Amino acid sequence: MHRAVRPAAARRWLAVVAAAFALALGGCRTLPSARVDLSGQPPAAAAQAKANLEVFDAVWDLVHRKHYDPRLGGVDWAAAAATFAPRAAAAADPKALYAVLNEMLAPLNDSHTLALSPERRSERRTAARARTGFNLLQVEGRWVVAEVVPGSPAEEAGVKPGWIAVARNGRPLGPRTEFGAKEGETVTWEFLDAEDRTVTVSPAARRLSTVAPPTARVLPGGFVYVRFDEFDGPGRRWLGRQLEEHRAAPGVVIDLRRNPGGETFSLGISIGEVFDRAVDCGTFVTRGGRRSLKRSWQLGSANYAGKVVVLVDGATGSAAEIFAAVLQDHGRAVVVGRRTAGAVLASWFYRLPGGGELQLSREDYLAPKGRRLEGRGLEPDIAVVRTLADARRAIDRDVETALGVLRGELAVPATAR
Repeated sequence: MHRAVRPAAARRWLAVVAAAFALALGGCRTLPSARVDLSGQPPAAAAQAKANLEVFDAVWDLVHRKHYDPRLGGVDWAAAAATFAPRAAAAADPKALYAVLNEMLAPLNDSHTLALSPERRSERRTAARARTGFNLLQVEGRWVVAEVVPGSPAEEAGVKPGWIAVARNGRPLGPRTEFGAKEGETVTWEFLDAEDRTVTVSPAARRLSTVAPPTARVLPGGFVYVRFDEFDGPGRRWLGRQLEEHRAAPGVVIDLRRNPGGETFSLGISIGEVFDRAVDCGTFVTRGGRRSLKRSWQLGSANYAGKVVVLVDGATGSAAEIFAAVLQDHGRAVVVGRRTAGAVLASWFYRLPGGGELQLSREDYLAPKGRRLEGRGLEPDIAVVRTLADARRAIDRDVETALGVLRGELAVPATAR
């Protein structure tokens, strides 16, 4: 899931300020002109509908007043209220209500504006949810197990990287995989193993972290590979320690292929680790057009001076995309892999009535050379085609390509030098 690119401490401070202003300036809140008539409903149904509309009104109002694009991409927001308010009022439970809210938000085509139910909010804050414990990757139309979480129900059931997932609970997998399981729920998966034999397992979902632990290893030639999956305090400190520890290494591969982003504060510090001076990290643009240039943070930097290759693909999002774009624009790294997610808007989280929250985009982003990445993504300097044969044999062509770059065996585009 996409992360806000504001630091947690700043979000908490902003929430306090916002709450104070909400109390003092309650009259500033706007409400949709379309109202839902609840008269004639049984008391219990009317109470549920009223609670649902409180959530709906809060979401509608926040988007109306605070979204980074005052034109909302041409979406008629008043008409949206007329269409979706009655459906929100009629929602039987939080799952149905938040489905309606997100259907209303979808036409904004905004990567960082999303309504999170109380359950989803809890998952975000704890970075944990019920899972069986493996990640799938779509390659050539097939869903391949990319990695299995150590100690997870999937590992205990014998699931291996490279297997092809065929069906879940008897239903063939479609072009998209968005599954949710309750803790303790048994899910039956059908796979093809490395020998194309059918294997069926039924692990029970357990609460697991949604963020993989960071990993580092020394590659042939003394080069170093590092992977971390979130730009937050622990992630940035870990990266700094690795670059400090391996500062004599001739080159480093920074793997952001499963990194969905994080905080601008941690991002600025992480960028600074590979520069010996503060550099332009791009510009954030507010709803009113105010531009704010961000620079890297150099205090305590490892000042890593070796060669850098950054690995990216479609799961690289938000702050991770910005990290790659900044290093690419300054010629500090060669970017290898596939186009990134194109999800770089800066967002805030707002508490909603009933315990949910709205993640809302408040600022647009332009990379140092002026490129807008939202909805477009970042193109790598060297594109690598992922094949089903490689995925099934756990061959990582991206890392092989990165080593070729670091050894000087592959030609690097002039723009990346």
